[in-house]
Formats: sequence, structure tokens, C-alpha cells
Amino acid sequence: MKNWRILIISIILSVGCKKPYNPQVISSPNSYLVVEGTINTNDITTIKLSKTVNLTSTVTTKPVQASLVIECDNGNIYGLYETADGVYQLSGVILDNTRKFRLRITIFDDHKEYLSDYEQAKVTPIIDSVGFIAGNNKLQLYANTHDVNNNTRYYRFDYVETWRFHSKYNSEYVSDGTNIVSRHADQQIYYCFANHASSSIVLGSSAKLKQDILFQAPLTAIESTSEKIETKYSILVHEYALTEKAYKFWESLKKNTEQLGSIFDAEPTQLIGNIHNTADPKEPVIGYICAGTVSSKRVFITSEQLPDTWRPSYPYDCQLDSLWYNNPKTKLNQVQTFLVPGVEIPVSPFFTKGSASPVGFVSSSVECVDCTIRGTRQQPDFWK
Repeated sequence: MKNWRILIISIILSVGCKKPYNPQVISSPNSYLVVEGTINTNDITTIKLSKTVNLTSTVTTKPVQASLVIECDNGNIYGLYETADGVYQLSGVILDNTRKFRLRITIFDDHKEYLSDYEQAKVTPIIDSVGFIAGNNKLQLYANTHDVNNNTRYYRFDYVETWRFHSKYNSEYVSDGTNIVSRHADQQIYYCFANHASSSIVLGSSAKLKQDILFQAPLTAIESTSEKIETKYSILVHEYALTEKAYKFWESLKKNTEQLGSIFDAEPTQLIGNIHNTADPKEPVIGYICAGTVSSKRVFITSEQLPDTWRPSYPYDCQLDSLWYNNPKTKLNQVQTFLVPGVEIPVSPFFTKGSASPVGFVSSSVECVDCTIRGTRQQPDFWK
């Protein structure tokens, strides 16, 4: 009994003496430059600039205003223009793929200058195919590619997904501000399109193989209950050839950002990029600028190509309400109170026995009827 008392007292003391651990790194004032992008010699070059934020910050992104130019080893210079906060592009220019290129960045607010190392432009092999495997309640997408000259060996992929989805209920009626009227075709809010750009790092390497071939290199996986594949889905895949140094940078970045959290994961490693502060080479800069062609391929997948048992799960808890012009119990005009102002959206009318005109409407919440709160009605130009 005495031992139990000692144990209980020890537990109480240990709980009572706990102190929150707030390491200084959480609120560190240091903010480092992050450079994302590739110098595409055969396509639009897009470079994103931002600064890191500490973990206690309420801001998740901190775009950077700067002047950016691409410098070729033959002396040619190409200026980028800002298309959005912290996003810079060079378009309409085909660069010489036999040359070396680097990126020069001049930050406006502190006048710091950053310069990447010259990188030889690489020719990226074409993507042979983009396919999928439907199984285990997941749709696994993959890419096949190869280099007949065995010169690439190191690859990086990114992608943009686009899909057509629909709301839970199809509304045939709409409020005009005074009454409930029939909805015209240009007012439909049942079908919409949404898109998502990849945020994970997707790499592939054939360095340990005799032939430079990537077979069914994983891109992404989609749950069988996802809205992305309920009607029609498209993925545009981009492939980039990397140098060995660039591959190691992306591999380290992937380990540091995506493969941490358990005792079995690799320890964080120092990122060694190829971008430097011209006045202070020791300043950490996150990013690696490569140069070369980009290879792209788009595929479409329809629900008919997937298992019949797969059913999408709607992201909201939806139900239908019956709203009356004259509620039999309360005598309240629920249509005028809830539907005309747009609190809910009418789906279809209902009638009582013998009534020639509707006595009310079946309705639901905006989230369950209006697909435009999560997408756009505008069909993309590439859609087919």
C-alpha cells in the first residue's frame, strides 16, 4: 500500500510540474527567401518568390516583390514580369537549349541581390503515357517515360488536376428578389469545374538501372469516395529532367517536409541549393533553379472507366426542407422568409391534392445546391 501511495504522489507531482515547451525557433525573427520554379526553355517560365514565416505567425504566405531576370552564358538577358503577388513569368520566348542559364533576383524592400549558379539546360524526354490502376478503393495515377540515350536518369514531376462535379441537389428554381421563378440554363448551379495544383514533391530516378526507364512512376492517389472522379477527371502532368545535384536537393526537401513526424522517419537534413546572396553567401536560401525543356501530357478519366461500386461522398451533411407559402401549422410564409432572400435555395415545387399551383418548395442550404461556392461554371478550353 505504501508503494502505491508513493506512485500516486509521483504521478501528481509529475503532472503538476509540467511546463510548456516553446523553443525559440517557433518565434524566430529570421525570414529566409524561398524561390520556386524552373527556367523552361520551351515553355512559360514561372518563378514564385516568398519569405518563410515562423510557426506562431497568423500569415501562411509572404510574397516578395522583386526584379527578376534570366541570364544566359552568351550575355543575353530576359526580364520576367509579375503576374500576381510574388509570381513572375517569362512567356513567348524560346531559349537556346544548348546554353547555360541562371536567375538574378533583386529584392525591392531591402535591395538584396540573389544569384543562382549557371545550369546547363537539359532536354527532357517525352512522357510516354499517363495511366491509372483502380484498386483497394483508390485510383493510383502513374507516368511512364524513358530516355533512349540514357542521359536523364533523374526526373521530377508536377501536375494540375481538373474535374467536373455536381452539387447534391439540382435546383430548377431561383429567387428574383421578389418571387420564385424558373431557373434559366445560364443560371444553372448544378455542374461545376474545380482544379488543384500538386503540392507534394514527385521524383523518379533510374540511376540504379541499366536502362533509363521509369515504369509506372507514382504521381498521386485519389480515394474512391472523392468528388474528383464522380463524373469526369483530367490531369495535366509536367516532367522535368534534373541534374544529380538538383535531384538530391529535391529529395532532401521531400524528406524534410513530407516524411517527418514519426520515430521511423529520417532526421531533417540541411538543404543545399544553388541560389546565393551575392553579398552574404552564408545566408540560407531555399530553392534550386534548373533549366531545360518541360514535357507535358494530359489524360481524361470518366466514371465509366472506374468500378461501379465506387460512390462519391458529398463534403456536406445535406437534407431537404419543405417550405410553404402558408405553413398549415404556423401560418408562416416560409417561402417569403427563407427562399426569396436566399437563405436557402429552392430545388423543386410541391403540391397538395387538388392544388393547381405549388403550395411551397422543397429546398436546401446553399452548400448543398450551389456548386459555384467550390468551383466555377466556366468549362476549361481544353475540356472535351
